[in-house]
Amino acid sequence: MTQPPWRRERRDHFPGVPAWSLATSRLAPEEFGVSRLEDVTREWAWGGDGAGGDCAGDDGGAGVRVCVLDTGVDASHPRVGGLERSLVVAGDGPDLTVADCDPADPVGHGTACAGVIRSIAPAVSLTSVRVLTDGRSGSGAALLAGLRWAVEEGFDLVNLSLSTTRSQYLPELHELADRAYFRRCLLVASAHNMPVVSFPWTFSSVISVASHDEPDPMTYYYNPAPPAEFLARGVRVPVAWRGGREIRSTGNSFAAPHITGICALILSRHRWMTPFQLKSVLYLAASNVVASKGGAHVRA
Repeated sequence: MTQPPWRRERRDHFPGVPAWSLATSRLAPEEFGVSRLEDVTREWAWGGDGAGGDCAGDDGGAGVRVCVLDTGVDASHPRVGGLERSLVVAGDGPDLTVADCDPADPVGHGTACAGVIRSIAPAVSLTSVRVLTDGRSGSGAALLAGLRWAVEEGFDLVNLSLSTTRSQYLPELHELADRAYFRRCLLVASAHNMPVVSFPWTFSSVISVASHDEPDPMTYYYNPAPPAEFLARGVRVPVAWRGGREIRSTGNSFAAPHITGICALILSRHRWMTPFQLKSVLYLAASNVVASKGGAHVRA
């Protein structure tokens, strides 16, 4: 497949037109093999039957690269099934680096999120970047360094089951989220578990996820009252945990990777889909979205 435009070097500026523009009288815009959004159903989106259940679609997320920014991931856990790469944000102050490390998770939180993604999209490629230390906290600088690395590496999806309430990080986080959006690296971010303002899940350039309390992993809802745009399974979710264990846990942290996995299924089938198209497909295939056909209302 030809390299998509969001992965290429930016074109040189053309004299006589404003910055970011294209002199189309001299160079025709390239054709863009975009996925049309006609009659979107779950079957069209990822090969699902539209009836819920643990459906991995036709391709299982093959060819899609996902980065999990969290506490690390235990690659040996049966629910995870291996990693493409494991890294950690290391160092102090302004000298932070993103370096390879053993595929381990001293807490379990990142392993849980990775296991959920794998259960939805078993053929997806997973990479772990450890930015949190004890499962609850980490420095804002480490989050920024890890996210910056993930965006520059060109991942298709980044799972962020974390957030910060510290407003001093808002401008740089916002800039990174926008940069990711324009590079077609989509951030899937969990809402805070408490009714507080935090970031980056409140940014419009990310897919923001909170929880519903139903047991079906493929059931998700569009939320018409954002900032949390989608609701996915997040209550008493069976998840991988440290020491090779499995537990049931509750939190928006575990709702987000359900949506990340579904996004991977969609992108595996529609490789040239843009971020706003992907969000539209999620909306159109949500369990509570209905369409009018000949006077009747049918679910996607």
